[in-house]
Amino acid sequence: MACGIPSINKLARLAFGGAQVILNNNPTVSGGSLQACSNPQLSCQNTTTVENLCCFNHPGGQLLLTQFWDTHPPTGPEDSWTIHGLWPDHCDGTFDASCDHRRNHRNITQILRAFGKHELLTDMHMYWKDWKGNDEYLWQHEFSKHGTCISTLNPECYDEYEPTQEVPEFFQRAVDLFKDLPTYQWLAEAGIEPSWTKRYTVHEIQAALSKHRNGSTVTLGCRRGALDEIWYHFNVRGSAQYGQYLASDPDGMKSRCPDFGIKYLPKSTGRVVGSTKRR
Repeated sequence: MACGIPSINKLARLAFGGAQVILNNNPTVSGGSLQACSNPQLSCQNTTTVENLCCFNHPGGQLLLTQFWDTHPPTGPEDSWTIHGLWPDHCDGTFDASCDHRRNHRNITQILRAFGKHELLTDMHMYWKDWKGNDEYLWQHEFSKHGTCISTLNPECYDEYEPTQEVPEFFQRAVDLFKDLPTYQWLAEAGIEPSWTKRYTVHEIQAALSKHRNGSTVTLGCRRGALDEIWYHFNVRGSAQYGQYLASDPDGMKSRCPDFGIKYLPKSTGRVVGSTKRR
């Protein structure tokens, strides 16, 4: 059994310790079942040593759901941000990368189809876009560089492990989180909309997003003064696949935007604003 897997198949929000919790209530496991966890601690907030890293994300204790706003070339729907990835950061802002070269899979689409994740693939083709048009490469890169560094996704965390079963669970978790973080809608509600002429401040953007996260801020990314990336930070109680995600402030100083005069450009090929830097 998985650590703290609820029985209802939907996303729910809970109040926990004064912070927003995003909980994935999807008990479907792709192959073998996760090891059972008893009273898992909250990552980056534990006061005692945790030895079972199948129930506790470490050293990548803070998980980041990262989103793109690509405008040249435009990627994804005009009224939606797209997914960059799900990253495990150390609790100080540093991170590991490419932790298991044995799981450097080059056939993500085939793996997802083999596990019957057709709806997930449809969502990924819509929202998990590569700016050069090679979505498969981006998916491969994100799992090999970041997914293999999430301790609770390690094969030894599963009973009767079925090879590659952690792959669809990584992508499903990321897509589910993305759907519960509608950046475009939240910004639009605050009057922050794509424009060639309007300019915004860091304070305005942070206020528009933090109100949906019980005050927790995000990391903003800009290129040539234009907003192009947002990182949502979470501490997690239990596994990355099925644990409770609590909104958290950034674990390090990372923002790359000026305080004032931030552009939020439309997704249009009409003007060149530069390509997006990839992590």
